[in-house]
Amino acid sequence: MTEQTTETARDPKAAEQFLAEGRKAEKKMDRWTAIEQFSQAHAADPQNAEVCFRLAYHLDLVGEEDKARELYESACLHGPEGKSHLNGLINLAVAYEDHGLYAKAERCLKLVIETEPNHARARLFMKDVQASRQATVIDDSLSTTYARGGVLDTPVTDFDLSEQARDMLRKLHVRTLGDLIRVSESELLAYRGLGEDAVHEIRSLLSRKGLRFGQGLDNQRNAARQQVYEQLGGGDVNLDSINKSVDELELSVRARKALDLLNIGTIGDLVARTEDELLGIKNFGSTSLDEIKAKLEEMGLGLRKLEEE
Repeated sequence: MTEQTTETARDPKAAEQFLAEGRKAEKKMDRWTAIEQFSQAHAADPQNAEVCFRLAYHLDLVGEEDKARELYESACLHGPEGKSHLNGLINLAVAYEDHGLYAKAERCLKLVIETEPNHARARLFMKDVQASRQATVIDDSLSTTYARGGVLDTPVTDFDLSEQARDMLRKLHVRTLGDLIRVSESELLAYRGLGEDAVHEIRSLLSRKGLRFGQGLDNQRNAARQQVYEQLGGGDVNLDSINKSVDELELSVRARKALDLLNIGTIGDLVARTEDELLGIKNFGSTSLDEIKAKLEEMGLGLRKLEEE
């Protein structure tokens, strides 16, 4: 009885109208209006996959992760002609990975790859999920090895470090040795103001404890440190493209959240940033960087390069 009432109450036409208004708000970078319009669209037709996806995407960006995950699941369930919503599957995979649900994340990405075997983003994220699973296994092993002595729980403030090193670790929210081994050396070097001496100081601290930078992590940070793509062609850049919202790039939620931390609203804002500036964002890894670089390359653009002195 409840299902019949819900079906009768659906208003697909009204949902499409609210969806259109929400997309207009997106183009104006008015997120809260977009959420309001997409919410009304979802109330009118909860089975509209695109409505579910757009609302989930913006709720995820404002921290409503649980609700977003439910909506991504709904978007995948009600995809066109019985097919899953591919972008919904990818963002759902990212959400599952963030919660340590690696098997579910892999299943989502496999569905995308089965539908589009050459889907570059799905393959990129699959590597990331598999690497995360491996890192978890290694981290568990490390935790077992050092658990008895409580080494990984030792606060970094217990060690005699310079003020410069202490300040940088505070900025990275590194409180214990366990936090520190999850930071790569390249991540530290990406921060201006932290010299080689401070990095050497921290490296020596880890070495004395039989640890090292990035222990238990895969090589994704190192991959992300390679040069950004050369700007294609060298011709004039389309100003209309530069002024577009970064929402036009349809980035994953993880990448979009990172850009929000730097107040990057337009593509012009993004190309004005360097690779190191993006890598300086906590939890920003090679997968997000490669995703952004690939999207910019499609437009004939690239991240700003530091000029050699």
